Amino acid sequence: MISFHYEVDFRLRDETRYSDWISRVIESEGKKLGELSYVFCSDRYLLEINQKYLGHDTYTDIITFDYCEAFSMSGDFFISVERVKENASELAIAFEEELRRVMVHGVLHLLGYDDKKKKDQAVMRRKEDEKIEMFHVER
Repeated sequence: MISFHYEVDFRLRDETRYSDWISRVIESEGKKLGELSYVFCSDRYLLEINQKYLGHDTYTDIITFDYCEAFSMSGDFFISVERVKENASELAIAFEEELRRVMVHGVLHLLGYDDKKKKDQAVMRRKEDEKIEMFHVER
């Protein structure tokens, strides 16, 4: 089950489409959907979580909490809508495109992909691109 929560004045246009897409992403990696929760929030909200739970005093676009068990993918994703908008503007891309990248980025972390090293970042980016393409494919 995938749920969406909003702490800011923002709503996904079609939650079902996003849920279906994320489910297909997980299935494409041979895993089973557990419980995922997306919380869309402000920079300030996410900064407080970053400070409280991770000890980081920096802004970020997403924080992922992993509750996976074996093949079942479960976790919470906190996404700063402000940061996604700013990133999209800096990259000169549509907000929705950057939002999908951030949403799938969190899922990829749950699936075991990392982005700490340069070579891992390249793999992560390729996987993001591959999974974003799946958004445009209907079941």
